[in-house]
Amino acid sequence: TIPSSLSACYAYPMPNANSAFMKPMKLSAELEAVVGKGPMPRSEITKALWVYIKKHNLQDPKDKRTILADEKLLAVFGGQKSVGMMKLAGFVSKHVS
Repeated sequence: TIPSSLSACYAYPMPNANSAFMKPMKLSAELEAVVGKGPMPRSEITKALWVYIKKHNLQDPKDKRTILADEKLLAVFGGQKSVGMMKLAGFVSKHVS
């Protein structure tokens, strides 16, 4: 067990419905073409983006961390044909407000 003096260090609050992560965001037309009509929270945008990527088989077969853009994702990715999965949030942030 964790000593009570350390338990506060390991207690992470769960995001609630009022947190910034759950705030519905307005989406650009390019992003809506991929994930559907907004507004929606960032967490839902990310989920919908991964559903789209997997449904259209857009992960590089040699390196699953790399996303290969189709025509719709090219607009979201600023014309880049391949993007690392860790950079997705950066591209999404340019399309939400």
